Amino acid sequence: MSTDAAHRDQPGDGFATRAIHAGQDPEPITGAVTVPIFQTSTFAQPRVGEHTGYEYARTGNPTRTALETCLAALEGADRAVAFASGLAAEDAVFRLLSPGDHVLMADDVYGGTWRQIAQVHTRFGLEVSAVDLSDLDAVRAALRPTTRLIWAETPSNPLLKILDLAALATVAHDHGARLVADNTFATPALQRPLTFGADLVVHSTTKYLGGHSDVVGGAVCTDAETAAELAFLQNAVGAVPGPFDAWLTLRGVKTLELRMARHSSNAARIAEMLAEHPAVTHVAYPGLTDHPGHELAARQMSAFGGMVSFRARGGVGAAKRIAESTRLFFLAESLGGVESLIEHPGIMTHASVAGTALEVPDDLVRLSVGIESVDDLLADLDAALASADGH
Repeated sequence: MSTDAAHRDQPGDGFATRAIHAGQDPEPITGAVTVPIFQTSTFAQPRVGEHTGYEYARTGNPTRTALETCLAALEGADRAVAFASGLAAEDAVFRLLSPGDHVLMADDVYGGTWRQIAQVHTRFGLEVSAVDLSDLDAVRAALRPTTRLIWAETPSNPLLKILDLAALATVAHDHGARLVADNTFATPALQRPLTFGADLVVHSTTKYLGGHSDVVGGAVCTDAETAAELAFLQNAVGAVPGPFDAWLTLRGVKTLELRMARHSSNAARIAEMLAEHPAVTHVAYPGLTDHPGHELAARQMSAFGGMVSFRARGGVGAAKRIAESTRLFFLAESLGGVESLIEHPGIMTHASVAGTALEVPDDLVRLSVGIESVDDLLADLDAALASADGH
């Protein structure tokens, strides 16, 4: 994909420079250096049938435009389209398809993604199947004549699998399909899937992009033609973020590079501790050298991210006790905020995949490692792990 449009008129090529400046020129009337919150539902028009670029806030809003411009610049896309949530963004991508089209889904994805396509979009004629996308032979065998999308998460949620984006893009394109990459866990600060051949990048901007657990949103970054189709759906269906939501997300993006570095360094320390702990049977973190996707992650990512999953010795009971015993790691769904979170995926975020090929182990615990002082986080987890044996 050409990135000329995404970089045109930008003040610099550095990631942090784009995060702070792309789409965010000073406001021309007052000189305000922060993009204003244009809290309006409609815009006055000088003449019938003419407007100044904005006519109705569902169709477009200057604060949302600033966010979309910035996200496109960060992912190296022609254009980004923002939505009210990550699932609203995914819904729009699925609406690009037609009845009878097939989606080949990774066998480890966010439970809400699987629920949406398997329980909602299949009612309207889409077909979906799940396969281990790290096995390219299995991917080729699972393709159908009607396959239009291959849907990948890397790192995946919650097992932290690493998928070869370039190889999957080749398989998809050879078949006449497109590759969708959910980049929520890595963010463009660590990984840019379009550079590896992905066609669309999906985000829950609720997570690391917003970064402060105070906003819900989503986005799709892609080429200009596809983005125009998505913008039509954005307006026609109406699942748009409000201007304050867009402003909060844009505020978070400014510090994304700094935060992701701290998330990654903290997570690496925690993964190393867990790997040596007697209450833990397995740790999933791509930064560990024994992770099966470690070398691939090192090629695709500039750091290994802030998500860690582990399995508790003692089964589901031990996993629940650990999740309920932390003090600094809040027991909560979601991820990617400055504060650390802990959850039990099988009962919480991934309950909707129970009984399917995507079911997760019941002894699995997922951590979203925040940016607190890492020694405090290590002590908190160590104390919680002591509860694993029931004492």
